[in-house]
Amino acid sequence: MTTMSGKGYGISRRGLLLASGAVVFAGRQRAYAEARPTKPDLLVRDGDATVSVFALSDRAFRVRVSRKPDPGGAASEMLGGSPLRPRVRKTSHSAGARLSVTHARCDWDAKSGCLSFFDRDGALLLAEAPGTRRIDPHEVGGERTQAVTQGFVSPPDERLYGTGCFQDGHLDIRGLPRRLTQVNTQISQPFLLSSKGYGLLWHNEGMAEINTPGEAIPLVRQAVASAGQTTDVTTSSGNARVERREAEFVGRFTVTRRGSHAFLLDLGRKMSSRHYVEIDGKPATDLANPWLPPTASFLRDLEPGEHSVLVRTLQEDAPVLTFGPVEDRTTWSSPVSEEIDYVVIAGPDAAEVMAGYHALLGPQPMMPLWALGYIHCRERFHSSEEILATAQEFRRRKLPCDMMVQDWQYWGKHGWNAMRFDEDNYPDPAGLVRDLHALDMRLMLSVWSKVGKETALGKDVAARDFYIPGADWIDFFNPNAARFYGRAQNDRLASAGIDAWWQDATEPENDDLVGRSIYAAPGSKQPGEKRRNLYSLQVSRAVYEAQRSAYPDKRVMILTRSAAPGQQRYGAATWSGDIGNDWETLRRQIPAGLNMAAAGQAWWTVDAGGFFRPGKAQYTDPAYHERFIRWFQFATFLPMLRVHGYMTDTEFWRYGETVEGIARSYLDLRYRLLPYTYALAAQASSHGMPIIRPLTFDFADDPAALDQVHSYMFGPAIHVAPVVAPDAREWDVYLPRTAGGWYDFWTGAHREGGRTHRVPAGLERIPLHVRAGSVLPLGPVRQSTVDLAGGDLDLLVYPGRNAAATLYDDDGTSYRYETGQAARTTLDWDDATGALTIGARRGGFAGMNAQRTLRAHLMGPDRAALALDWAPETSYTGQAVRLVLRT
Repeated sequence: MTTMSGKGYGISRRGLLLASGAVVFAGRQRAYAEARPTKPDLLVRDGDATVSVFALSDRAFRVRVSRKPDPGGAASEMLGGSPLRPRVRKTSHSAGARLSVTHARCDWDAKSGCLSFFDRDGALLLAEAPGTRRIDPHEVGGERTQAVTQGFVSPPDERLYGTGCFQDGHLDIRGLPRRLTQVNTQISQPFLLSSKGYGLLWHNEGMAEINTPGEAIPLVRQAVASAGQTTDVTTSSGNARVERREAEFVGRFTVTRRGSHAFLLDLGRKMSSRHYVEIDGKPATDLANPWLPPTASFLRDLEPGEHSVLVRTLQEDAPVLTFGPVEDRTTWSSPVSEEIDYVVIAGPDAAEVMAGYHALLGPQPMMPLWALGYIHCRERFHSSEEILATAQEFRRRKLPCDMMVQDWQYWGKHGWNAMRFDEDNYPDPAGLVRDLHALDMRLMLSVWSKVGKETALGKDVAARDFYIPGADWIDFFNPNAARFYGRAQNDRLASAGIDAWWQDATEPENDDLVGRSIYAAPGSKQPGEKRRNLYSLQVSRAVYEAQRSAYPDKRVMILTRSAAPGQQRYGAATWSGDIGNDWETLRRQIPAGLNMAAAGQAWWTVDAGGFFRPGKAQYTDPAYHERFIRWFQFATFLPMLRVHGYMTDTEFWRYGETVEGIARSYLDLRYRLLPYTYALAAQASSHGMPIIRPLTFDFADDPAALDQVHSYMFGPAIHVAPVVAPDAREWDVYLPRTAGGWYDFWTGAHREGGRTHRVPAGLERIPLHVRAGSVLPLGPVRQSTVDLAGGDLDLLVYPGRNAAATLYDDDGTSYRYETGQAARTTLDWDDATGALTIGARRGGFAGMNAQRTLRAHLMGPDRAALALDWAPETSYTGQAVRLVLRT
């Protein structure tokens, strides 16, 4: 397996220690928790507020501003602590004070009452905006709390990324308003990554908002549409058919200055299905889906004067549209909080920010190797027989696959999420798992965070008072309830050998903590609003800790529909929820995933082909087949590859030979790339580097690259430009500036960086380019990941600049890598001499191949990656080898 290394991507000694896992799981967790600082390094009064600054690491500061004279230490569910307390230098003077650590500096200005943050070279990264700090009394659920706001200066040339998976289609979110709630299709992460070289975590467990517009546009309801539309949807109690009617609202508003204006549409309900706004007769946002978040955002350039607006929603929506000019400021606010609380992490480049954030979050485990293969889902299998027959057909057709997924309702007569299979259709779950394992496949099972109160399990939950009052959701904030749930899942399901867990609807569905009380301490409750964005973290932790305790040598793999900072510690991946299948939805998934990556969540994917599909017509409709192919091509270059589909048998062969053939070619490619991808996974585990990333990670000095919303890097070597429109046979691709340019993966054609190219993009081809100065390992075509580690490789060397990479292998399924059982081999390409040096292998693991065959290929124009000719074979036994590929 391999990681690439260029500027900012070298693995530090500390990173290698983290990657090799020098300490075991329990010891690692204790070391992080014990290192968390409890006393501030700087404590000052600003009017009636106390400002506390903590140096968390050698590049990060935490700021807390409270009305309390001494706020004291504050625990954190998000942060795992810092592995090493930094050396802090403090100086005070009449104008303020300064804290310095190795890679960052924080200055307090007594006159303005503001903090500023600098990188190791003294360059300004971030500054609080004067006069923007607010801490106002508030009340929720009868409890006193605070509503807090803090603004930060944002220069016009800044680009901002992050805040998670949103459906508004924006990648650069500078000036954009967003309401950070957890709902189906929206995953909120209060973290921003700046092109200026810093990361900011708004450390708040409840809802947060960014850049909230201040002026509401009066809207007048028009006539309701006479005809409704009946739609099949998923709900928290199963499938349902609902009738939806649309309504229109109109209004007028006045703009006083020319320029960009920000808009936030609030539909007034927990979920809706229509985001549509026209400004002056032109659509500003347009997205329809059976489930959409309650808010949507967009930016528009407007001239001074009066403007008209039309909002199209569902009949039962109560839309409110607010707007305001985009300012040179980023403003965070939380309506329910105890204090202003944020963390600043200095880069100056994105890789350093991610490494710094990763260190604060704490140890992040490796995903199993098989989780990076193909994961096959449908809604849903109805029996063990169906699952096994489908798996056998995959093998018969030689379609690579590593996992079958059983979606909901397998519990049948036993009731909602009874943690029990209905024996009528699943007579021997353990036998099913054994049969799948015999086919080199795994089984993932859907398990919910709600348990039907009519079930035997639910009655036990109720008897112990482990439900959230008034709901069927388990109160995971209660540690006793969390442990009970984890043990129940182990005893009732994991004992059958289930390999992976689909923890569905962990928002919980429809932001359902609002208006409810949750556990606070023994004998006391607190309003759910206080911690409404952390429910998914609690679920993942409960399952992970129970699994690691019961099966300590088996990697935990969780797929869950929501996420929170800190969830990275619990083996959890997430996806973009119950999305549609249209072109616009596909387009919007790309920035959604890239902003998840920029927010520090390395494991994100989609329902390839869309969850809500066009019914039975999908099997014969050429238009849908084209969309499906483009969806699948995109998904091939995500951290995890899976399809899913509501009320759909999603198997490739059901769509005809063309779809099956193209899908097979991308499955084959996915498996051939696993040596590259698995090493990216190792880097995500050791350094927090996301597997997919926006171009700002690798090309921050190329403004044109930063304008690209629908292309990205898959690791440091591969540029991906998904086709997101129908009938395309060519596609415009901007290739960022880079020494040596780029090579077309499919043809080998060399293309210059820093310009847009019209490249072939027939139905069978997604535009892929490999960066000059890359060593790309390809393995053989396989049907699963079994026995993949340490196999034979083709090493594709793309010249034009020097290259560095690392092959990484471990056993793929256990946690033994944490105690050093992993193998790494460096690959160094010297472009001037044409020599590839394969370094001496470092480390090893039980069952590792002592010898592997390596074939090195010097790539160039007209050398296609998948049509390699003969190359000399090198028998690599762990000793350094130097190969001259060009004289």
